[in-house]
Amino acid sequence: MGTREIQSPENGVETPTVLDGNSDSIHRKKLGIYFIESDDMRTAFGRGYTGNEMAERMAYFGLSVNMVAFMFYVMHRPFSSSSNVVNNFLGISQASSVLGGFLADAYLGRYWTIAIFTTIYLTGLTGITLCATMSIFVPNQDNCDQLSLLLGNCEPAKQWQMVYLYAVLYVTAFGAAGIRPCVSSFGADQFDESRPDYKSLLDRFFNFFYLSVTIGAILAFTAVVYIQIKHGWGAAFGSLAAAMGISNMVFFIGTPLYRHRLPGGSPLTRVAQVLVAAFRKRNNSFSSGELIGLYEVPGKQSAIRGSGKIAHTDDFRCLDKAALQLKEDGPNPSPWRLCTVTQVEEVKILLKLIAIPACTIMLNVILTEFLTLSVQQAYTLNTHMGHLKLPVTCMPVFPGLSIFLILSLYYSTFVPISRRITGHPHGASQLQRIGIGLLVSILSVAWAGIFERYRRNYAIKHEYDANFLIPMPNLSAYWLLIQYCLIGIAEVFCVVGLLEFLYEEAPDAMKSIGSAYAAIAGGLGCFVASILNSIIKSVTGNPGKGQPSWLSQNINTGRFDYLYWLLTVLSLINFLAFLYSAHRYKYRANHNFEMGKQDVNNK
Repeated sequence: MGTREIQSPENGVETPTVLDGNSDSIHRKKLGIYFIESDDMRTAFGRGYTGNEMAERMAYFGLSVNMVAFMFYVMHRPFSSSSNVVNNFLGISQASSVLGGFLADAYLGRYWTIAIFTTIYLTGLTGITLCATMSIFVPNQDNCDQLSLLLGNCEPAKQWQMVYLYAVLYVTAFGAAGIRPCVSSFGADQFDESRPDYKSLLDRFFNFFYLSVTIGAILAFTAVVYIQIKHGWGAAFGSLAAAMGISNMVFFIGTPLYRHRLPGGSPLTRVAQVLVAAFRKRNNSFSSGELIGLYEVPGKQSAIRGSGKIAHTDDFRCLDKAALQLKEDGPNPSPWRLCTVTQVEEVKILLKLIAIPACTIMLNVILTEFLTLSVQQAYTLNTHMGHLKLPVTCMPVFPGLSIFLILSLYYSTFVPISRRITGHPHGASQLQRIGIGLLVSILSVAWAGIFERYRRNYAIKHEYDANFLIPMPNLSAYWLLIQYCLIGIAEVFCVVGLLEFLYEEAPDAMKSIGSAYAAIAGGLGCFVASILNSIIKSVTGNPGKGQPSWLSQNINTGRFDYLYWLLTVLSLINFLAFLYSAHRYKYRANHNFEMGKQDVNNK
């Protein structure tokens, strides 16, 4: 079959599509220069980039659970500070995604961004493995039994040892910057928008993509934990590095199969140009006699590489002044004085998108709190399943299993049932799925508050209040499965719906930036969790009067239940804000672009 190489226009000049029936006569150009399509393009499922994301999430979740225990048992740091360090790691690994999205859309393209940052990620994981393997990087472990840990009598880590650990941990987090925003978008790029089943394939891809993420999480909570128990911390962290190394190799092997979208130039520069141009023309009227019209380049292609034209909308009218073409602008105006309609609409879209991912920050706060606080809860509970005793750090595997189950049944069960109710071809719209996820997350954290109150009262009644690392034999840890499974269901609907929503709604040349919104929301959720924990510890605790904080290291004297109820109230308020934002949002698919000069008579 033939191939098509589509080169986007330079300086607003339309470039014709080059067609050749002989595939042997077409040589693929350098990566990042062309968006290469193939008529016999293989399906995107199962390619190297999904394995890359699987390995990244395996490391992400493996570190998020095991690092708290490693810092407590090996580095001799208290649970509270260890949790905050891990929360900051989670936050940086997600919030820094805006950098990766910017580099991908502006200069490198998604392929090279993934390639560079996965190498950085592997470097960080290797450094963590060395820390857990070589005794020079950890404090002396002699005479450090469980009682000494409880009393804080173990030798603390030296300052330089903690600096090294923080450095390699945050290098790993920085490596995620180029993976999170790019892998899902790069995978979606592999599908041909001209295919009649494009929407259906894209919907299935994002579900498949999150399924691979879930498999990575399940492996982190089971295989990695098993390796840690049997072979130690060095082997556990080394397995994460090995998985990332293998996934990188598979990703690079698949290079000849990929389609590469052309970088569209710096999106931040284009945004700045719109803001500056709108400000400079703030006093110009839409009915001025000097007005020629709203500026757009002629032809079917926009002036932005890798982007089609975007229809004019009436939102954020103040920004339209950046596209006001006046007689004084002349034939070759500066882009800092006159911008195209498409460029202005890009900025409008980015602004309109902010509200939806912002409403998912609370979900990420809950996920972050569950990752750390639920482990502390599990230490006080009986984790036996018949004759099998599961390690405490294996408990977070259950949200992954629930996600795996839901995704497996999604098309056979949920879509047919919901299609009858909503009439939507995919069962529910993207915003409806996000809303379902947020609602289920409220149920999850509310149940967590109910059970934690019961667990704490049980511990005090049976005189376990002073022994927070000793499991209570008659209280099963599997009561935690309810909150775990509910939050897993919430993730399926909210995160998958959000990823698909951002990819489809983001401007063509800003897909990675759009996908980065989801990662930024996740990162902000982690930071909000850390800030919230710090505020609660400072406000609710009074060491002088012997009053423990809600987040006391001794969970049996703390009040985790109060924190969960606080999160429930905040989540309810957040859900109402989402309903308002979703009601006001209009999908881009509803806008039809009409060729020709833009009409400004309605201004």
